[in-house]
Amino acid sequence: MSYWFKVMKEIADEKYPKQIAHLRENYGFTQAHANALVMYSRGSTTTKKYETAGQYYETLDPQQVKTVKAIFKAIQTKFPQLELVIAWNQPMLKDETKYVFGVSCSKNTVLMAPWSKAVLAKFEPRMSDLDVKIKTIAVPNDWKVDAKLLTDMVKMRMAEKK
Repeated sequence: MSYWFKVMKEIADEKYPKQIAHLRENYGFTQAHANALVMYSRGSTTTKKYETAGQYYETLDPQQVKTVKAIFKAIQTKFPQLELVIAWNQPMLKDETKYVFGVSCSKNTVLMAPWSKAVLAKFEPRMSDLDVKIKTIAVPNDWKVDAKLLTDMVKMRMAEKK
């Protein structure tokens, strides 16, 4: 952490957006991780915005809420042991200490994260109609949830954890 504190000291006079951009562009940080480091370096002891998934849903467009809930329902129907938690201010499914699947929403998309590049690579052929990124899959806000795809991805992710 001392290395990252040194990096932040070097850009301490920059505004928040520039600090975030610096970490993302130069060090490959995700938005969530960059935000955590920037906020901590600015004196915040927590960047937690939501205690529950319900609080997160209140910030979304109603169509996104419907899609996100359907995604989690499809997965938790097959894997009821997974716990829905908030991590990095996003709803995630967790099995004991490991994250298995998460979502994040922007204005026009829902991003799904199976927490595994291997899972993404294996299932990419089944997602030719979706926007598959390095670590996430972007789906439209009104995506018709493919429960079989989701549960197959989670099954593989769960097997990786063993």
